[in-house]
Amino acid sequence: MSEEEEHAWKALVRSPRDIEKAHHVPRTPQTMAPAYRLAFDDKDFLCREELRPVRLQLELLKPEMILQERGIKSTVVMFGSARIPEPGHPARVAANDEQRRNLESLSRFYDEARAFARLVSEYSATTYHREMVLVTGGGPGLMEAGNRGADDVAAPSMGFNIVLPHEQAPNAYVTPGLCFNFHYFAIRKMHFLMRAKAIVIFPGGFGTMDELFESLTLIQTQRMAPVPFLLFGRDFWSKVIDFEELVRQGTVAPADIELMRHVETAEEGWAAIRDHYGLAA
Repeated sequence: MSEEEEHAWKALVRSPRDIEKAHHVPRTPQTMAPAYRLAFDDKDFLCREELRPVRLQLELLKPEMILQERGIKSTVVMFGSARIPEPGHPARVAANDEQRRNLESLSRFYDEARAFARLVSEYSATTYHREMVLVTGGGPGLMEAGNRGADDVAAPSMGFNIVLPHEQAPNAYVTPGLCFNFHYFAIRKMHFLMRAKAIVIFPGGFGTMDELFESLTLIQTQRMAPVPFLLFGRDFWSKVIDFEELVRQGTVAPADIELMRHVETAEEGWAAIRDHYGLAA
């Protein structure tokens, strides 16, 4: 931790005492007025539009400091649908019977995500859980499967939750001390990718596709170093996105779709990452 970060952390530790002292004053019109509140204890003030730059900075800094304190150096990022259920369980979010059947037919990916997370986390244990720590969006469905796979082998895993009107609450398998909540999608994406040594995409919807294309664009434009970029389920992805047609139309270069690799099983996915980094089998 740098000197500046240590100073900021000490200030954060002291702040609850300062708040307590500020509350132990006579209740008068002056002390009860909003203007009297300590700035960092004034939620109305912090939520003002003019304070957005401060909120962005805080949302970037808080997880960063905690991850540094835990010694986490790199991650394997796992994206996927919140709606795909565990095998044998009904799909809870479906507009009709066809959607329900389709979601339940995709439930095999729950098992693959869980098994993949176990393999990643077993390797991470050899680094004292500093390298390739698994991170998901922290919610249900395939995100739950990822955190659950890490939990199967008593490994820590992260959850980057975000405030949404539906579907997003921490699953029970995220390590509590590594369960974060975000307001800003942009800052959440930064944290997903800042330490990523691999990006793994399971079937999903708009959110998963947003994360897929954002990550691909950063690699394509060399804003991010190339890392293993794995799409689980060729049949699903070939139906929902025609990458080859983008090449035929000339809107992407042939080399661009070579940034991705299709895999089907947990073992195949982990082998791709292991081979890329020359890790022992």
